[in-house]
Amino acid sequence: MTRAAALPLPPAAGGLREGDPPGRRSWAVLDGPLGLESGVRLADVRLAYETWGRLAPDGSNAVLVLHALTGDSHAAGPAGPGHPSAGWWDAVIGPGRALDTDRWFVVAPNALGGCQGSTGPSSRRPGGAVWGGAFPYLTVRDQVAAEVRLADVLGIGRWASVIGGSMGGMRALEWAVGHPGRTGSLLVLAAPAASSAEQIAWGSTQIAAIRGDPNWRGGCYHDAPPGSGPHQGLGLARRIAQVTYRSEAELGARFGRRAQPGELPSQGGRYEVESYLDHHAAKLVRRFDAGSYVVLTEAMNAHDVGRGRGGVARALRRADMPALIAGIDSDRLYPPAQQARTAALLPGADAPRLIESPYGHDGFLIETEQVGALLGELLPPARETP
Repeated sequence: MTRAAALPLPPAAGGLREGDPPGRRSWAVLDGPLGLESGVRLADVRLAYETWGRLAPDGSNAVLVLHALTGDSHAAGPAGPGHPSAGWWDAVIGPGRALDTDRWFVVAPNALGGCQGSTGPSSRRPGGAVWGGAFPYLTVRDQVAAEVRLADVLGIGRWASVIGGSMGGMRALEWAVGHPGRTGSLLVLAAPAASSAEQIAWGSTQIAAIRGDPNWRGGCYHDAPPGSGPHQGLGLARRIAQVTYRSEAELGARFGRRAQPGELPSQGGRYEVESYLDHHAAKLVRRFDAGSYVVLTEAMNAHDVGRGRGGVARALRRADMPALIAGIDSDRLYPPAQQARTAALLPGADAPRLIESPYGHDGFLIETEQVGALLGELLPPARETP
């Protein structure tokens, strides 16, 4: 049997690197330093973003779409130079789709701290050196503060809607609570108002896996040669996360206890489910930076819209715009009960919605018809021409 050619070694840090094709991205450079909750003032901040559609003269048709942990600004469109994968919500965004870009001006930024064009650990700091392990601690509130400045650059005073799932849902809630006058409506998918102890435990375990890799080097590995980054730690973090993203029933139905074809677990081979996790780990280390994974996971662990605002219940009362909060019936990472509590506390929210899916937490990415139906409920119908 002919062995398949080995892939080249992955770069020390995945993500967009200097000299890579920009793809559909644009960049906004923030005017002046960005003050963080930690007290740090982060200078030379830029956010990568993509847009679809055309902004109305009065700015009334702008919609903000916010990605999850390892997502990016490429929410729609084909794979190609600068974009190794098709858009993560390609079935939702586009002409005639739920977010109809003949009507809406859709903006998707790469989160602050990310590795797909926005300022993060793999970026160069003032003076030219890579930030690496010196990159400051971020919160979801800091990420939203950067996105507020992006809206200012784009001339958008108020979003018609702010939409996000998972980490993107955390940011959407922070927009609604922190900037209710700039959030016309809200759709939150599979995200809590504050991360729970169990969610922090899952995130902290993944962070520990990365920091425990000998090639982590305190986060200062970005100039290492290919194959010398913290790939083992990042791959382990992805394996842990992937189990939480899917449901037990789906994993059982897809893989059961079957051995990977041609391998015997009793002789050091793998089960099919192990091969599945290995596949996702190998993909992530080529497209994502371990430093960004740590920074973004820390931000998710710190997520709490009630921090400094008198608690979650009081904070959510500030967000009085129309809102839909949806959970996924098989989600074991962010269970639907959390979304039900959020919906009960939001003045403008209807009853919580439930997306039916065998796929667990990843259902907000996969069940695009049900997501589209929620968008149809939330967004006002197009005005009829007289």
